[in-house]
Amino acid sequence: MDIRLLDILVCPLCKGQLRHDRAAHLLGCRTDRLSFPIRDGIPVMLESEAQPWQDETEAPAAETPHA
Repeated sequence: MDIRLLDILVCPLCKGQLRHDRAAHLLGCRTDRLSFPIRDGIPVMLESEAQPWQDETEAPAAETPHA
């Protein structure tokens, strides 16, 4: 993917900044917790193609006990 695209691409839902995960071929939105695939060097910025995303630097959420 052309790195210059990152300067103009934003999340299609919240218009926020995206993070590029080169290894996974994804663009991630931390605000919406979604990732958008990059196929053949082209970002697919469709909500229907988005997948749940978890930042690899964040710890998983702890489960809360049920009463």
